[in-house]
Amino acid sequence: MTLNRRMTLNNLSMVSKNLYKRLKMTENIENNAEENVDTWQLCGKTLHSRLLLGTGGMTSIDIMEKSLVASGAEVATVALRRHAKTGVDIYGMLQRHNINVLPNTAGCKTAHDAVLTAKMARESLGTDWIKLEVIADDDTLLPDTREVLLAAEKLVEEGFSVLCYTNDDPIVARRLVSLGVKAVMPGGAPIGTGLGILNPRNIELIVQESKESGVPVILDAGVGTASDVVKAFEIGCSGVLLASAVTRCPDPVKMGRAMAAAVTAGKLAHDAGRIPKREHALASSPVEGRAWADAVL
Repeated sequence: MTLNRRMTLNNLSMVSKNLYKRLKMTENIENNAEENVDTWQLCGKTLHSRLLLGTGGMTSIDIMEKSLVASGAEVATVALRRHAKTGVDIYGMLQRHNINVLPNTAGCKTAHDAVLTAKMARESLGTDWIKLEVIADDDTLLPDTREVLLAAEKLVEEGFSVLCYTNDDPIVARRLVSLGVKAVMPGGAPIGTGLGILNPRNIELIVQESKESGVPVILDAGVGTASDVVKAFEIGCSGVLLASAVTRCPDPVKMGRAMAAAVTAGKLAHDAGRIPKREHALASSPVEGRAWADAVL
């Protein structure tokens, strides 16, 4: 322990004035952070983390658990077929950490199959939450828009809280909102590619339209690293769901921590507001007062 640290602990009045100011500033920042905890609403639940984590692709239940804890995620997606067939108790692990289970319809290629899977999930897991996925094929894993819309309409009628994976088309997102989904989840890029947000302008348009309805936009798919998460929040997304970026990276636990930090950085940057982009440079230091500026030659 340093001398200044011992003096601080024993007698604050003995600490130098500058050190005391720094300590006080740190204390004020920490107190302010505690008073301004970021929360949001998803399907009637108050969440403190804007990160949702997929459980697919993890090499072991131990690594999965450590990664989830490191990320701070309060919602995790689980494929019903994996929950039903695997001998690993993913559901029990999530319960131990008070992580909300979000069953999904991964692998479904028709509205009929997706609706059936959702009903099985509700019966098996006792939740009305469902992450709707209806893919067109196994090569691209892109959503089949027609089947997605059909399934979303049916599931809403059946009383499900539908969080819908879709493409980055603002018109499709608008139709999903009109059907009554609880969250629109456009893909930044195809699932598992790690390409990031390929069409940020479209995601931004979806965010702008969804604000009027109050339906959150959660970026889903394509995240490769923490900077992609930051970008999603800077655009205005309410949350980010990712899996491969954590589950398939060399160090999932460390990446989980990185993603948690990225959520905080991106959301704070969005709320603070970026400076306008300019065509020409703008000096940050004033010319006035410089020795050469007022010199008489």
